[in-house]
Amino acid sequence: MSKFKSILLAVGTLFLLAGCSNMEVLNPKGPMAYDSRFLIVYSIIFMVAIVVVVLILFAIFTYKYRYTNNRESGKVHHSVLLETVWFIIPVIILIALMIPTVRSLYLYEEPPKSEDDPMVIYAVSGGYKWFFAYPEEKIETVNHLTIPVDRPVTFKLQAMDTMTSFWVPQLGGQKYAMTAMTMQWTYEAHEEGTYRGRNSNFNGEGFSRHTFNVDAVSQSEYDQWVKEAQSKPTLSQDTFDKQLLPITKNKALTFSGTHMDFVDPAADPEYIFYAYDRFNYEPKDPNFYDDTKGVLDKPKKPARQPQVTNVNYERHGMKINLLKNDEPYNNEFKKEEAHTMDEMESMQKGAKEEAHESGGGH
Repeated sequence: MSKFKSILLAVGTLFLLAGCSNMEVLNPKGPMAYDSRFLIVYSIIFMVAIVVVVLILFAIFTYKYRYTNNRESGKVHHSVLLETVWFIIPVIILIALMIPTVRSLYLYEEPPKSEDDPMVIYAVSGGYKWFFAYPEEKIETVNHLTIPVDRPVTFKLQAMDTMTSFWVPQLGGQKYAMTAMTMQWTYEAHEEGTYRGRNSNFNGEGFSRHTFNVDAVSQSEYDQWVKEAQSKPTLSQDTFDKQLLPITKNKALTFSGTHMDFVDPAADPEYIFYAYDRFNYEPKDPNFYDDTKGVLDKPKKPARQPQVTNVNYERHGMKINLLKNDEPYNNEFKKEEAHTMDEMESMQKGAKEEAHESGGGH
């Protein structure tokens, strides 16, 4: 073997093996992720089969109708058999791909059953960080998440600034978090371990650090972690607002209490601008977030009072969802929470229908 071929083989092998250790999408640890892997492998099998058939036919036709063998042209003009074959087979392939894909899409959107004892976490993105509020446990974490295994976790996704995408590859697919909206997404981990999560929607230079770790632990370990977290200092509004600044470094933090004590991001999308102003921060360019000139260590204005600046709340009869740290996450709050999610869903459907009617749908 020539020296060139040896080098080419070595480089090719390194290229093929480069990503094997981090094939997270193909290393599922939850039911949604297992289903996603099945769809990926299932689609690849179809694609490989199609490519193989096309290459074989290409070789056959190239040889059979080569330039030196042109005594008689191929008799395929208006062939009913051939036209039927190359019409029916693609339709069958599309149906075979469509059925499991559509089934999975609807399955992902279904809320977990009450008998499965799902837990709720509010996942809020802002300042290239992730804030995770546990309303029942009354704790909040920044840039890290702890969940129990074999228990569905419903995330209420919200964004304080730019649109982001919440994604933990080993637990399932992604879901967008948008300003002035509350989206819902459910994960479940079937194995203990630490899994990497991130914002998968590019939104500026800070995108590379917009990550978090998910620790999936046993129920007993989770209960112990909750007790320890509840003994941490209470999350103050000043601390929360400072963390919302893109220039604040990303650290894994844990607090008792939650931001739900003083703000509902979906109801008050203008909150972020007040937080910036409190610390004299001016977002000059989202691609250059490290300009600390003039930024204050302590706020110059009082904390913002809870309010509604989202006009859709009044239009759709929604109320601000605040949960004080001394209030229980009970059925009364959950009822209003469910009403808000229903209205958010209807708003999404209305926006899609509007887009299609105006020709902007895809």
